[in-house]
Amino acid sequence: MPHHVEQLREEGYAVIRGFLNKTEIAAIQQAADAVYAEGMTHHASYRDHNLLFEVLNDPGAKKRVVIQAYWFAWINAVLEAQRRSEKLLAVLNPLLGRNIKQVANQLHWKDPGGKFTFYRLHQDLRFRERPDVFTNLERNYVTTGLAVNKQGAFNGALKVIPRSHDRGYLGLSDDEKYVMVGNLDQDAQLRAAGLDPQSAIQLEMEPGDLALWTLFTVHGSGPNIDGDRRTLLINSYVRAADSPERGEWAFRDGQSTPLGKTPEICKYEQLRENPGPFYIEDDWSREAST
Repeated sequence: MPHHVEQLREEGYAVIRGFLNKTEIAAIQQAADAVYAEGMTHHASYRDHNLLFEVLNDPGAKKRVVIQAYWFAWINAVLEAQRRSEKLLAVLNPLLGRNIKQVANQLHWKDPGGKFTFYRLHQDLRFRERPDVFTNLERNYVTTGLAVNKQGAFNGALKVIPRSHDRGYLGLSDDEKYVMVGNLDQDAQLRAAGLDPQSAIQLEMEPGDLALWTLFTVHGSGPNIDGDRRTLLINSYVRAADSPERGEWAFRDGQSTPLGKTPEICKYEQLRENPGPFYIEDDWSREAST
């Protein structure tokens, strides 16, 4: 059994060092910068079908920033190819098989000093609007996080609590409307859930390293307090048989599968209800800052 499979199943997370070489990660860095620049052409958050730029005025960074982008694979050929690369199939195949769908395609940026650059410890199951349309969520769902640049405690890299995925859904941060804001101190909440706050592991990742975690793995990240903008590329996958109604194909019978002519519903229902394009003028960060 590959080491990352064993570690993911036992610990709830794994890290594959040097997943991409210097040439490969340089191309991803350039593509991620292009997506950020595209996001900055918008005065506010913008949606066009699955493509979404979350743009806000950060009171900490004291400037307009793009904090997240979703399904940029529709506008960037390099990142569209990366989400269904042979290297990713080699990682995912022993976990999910040869028929794999993708339900999340995200870039997360953290500008230094920004107010919205930390994530309270949580489990990603919180963000599945319709968990009823998936099956075997505890086993056949894998999220990958590619370090686009060097990442550690200094710029808010990922933290995980090992073996927390075996505890079921704990409801961490459910009392917070926004996972990215609120009191950073969660020790009392973690202890109440039966978790040791001191057990959280800070991941240190070089450009090209790949982290993996599950929907039930407790994870989060601290603020970017000192360093360049942190960039994390997130792709989430599910065994196709467990997601017949959701997701874009990534691999069919082991074959890399490009995006089709029209977007598929992935996590959220907005694609059906209000596909766009439109601007989201209501900046949630103003409410969150009060």
